[in-house]
Amino acid sequence: MSRRALLAGNWKMNGLRQDVRWLKVLAEAMPDFPVDIDIVLCPPATLIAQMAQECPDWLALGGQDCAAHAKGAYTGDISPVMLADLGCRYVIVGHSERRTGHAETDQKVCAKVEAARAAELIPIICVGESLEQREQGKAVSVITDQMIASLPGGMSAHAVVIAYEPVWAIGTGKTATPEDAQIMHQALRTAWPGEDGDALRLLYGGSVKPSNVFELMAQPDIDGALAGGASLEVKDFAALIRSLIVS
Repeated sequence: MSRRALLAGNWKMNGLRQDVRWLKVLAEAMPDFPVDIDIVLCPPATLIAQMAQECPDWLALGGQDCAAHAKGAYTGDISPVMLADLGCRYVIVGHSERRTGHAETDQKVCAKVEAARAAELIPIICVGESLEQREQGKAVSVITDQMIASLPGGMSAHAVVIAYEPVWAIGTGKTATPEDAQIMHQALRTAWPGEDGDALRLLYGGSVKPSNVFELMAQPDIDGALAGGASLEVKDFAALIRSLIVS
């Protein structure tokens, strides 16, 4: 099955109003051949409204997290309905920095996924193992258990994206080898609880950069990338776009 490639950039807690000009610089740096992949940018929530006004039609916006509720007495939270209202089409949920730093369980991630789908957002669900879990031989079971427990019942593979981000590779400069990444992505596709696993888009994240993305994308079960640091620099993000288009 042919799956449309997807590149998502996660700015994390970076970016001020002046950085909205990143959009214009990126447009100028875009390759001059057709863009036949999906491109998503997830800036901090403070910039979404301003970026939505200047966002080109080939770039979708996403949130970095969302609440598990549409509205209510949840001070400081941002609901998926609010993200959709700003023009977002995607939202990252279950990032390891949320799972560890904010004690988010699979059950909480599942509730967020359900709320995101109710708001017609496409959740990008992050899963990943720690170095200790990998060394103990538990990597595959950890990520497949995370994925299954983070999915509401009856979820269609067309309605969600899964991003495999080994925790030991996020922001460290270390990257799983293409072969190891393929093993993990294949395990996720095989463990998908529905019969439409061939349609599931799987991304690799964890120190993704222009120098390694082409080899990763050559693997049969890797459909794109979730980039952190490389999405902050226009030249790097444009290079990632170029690599995914030609891969």
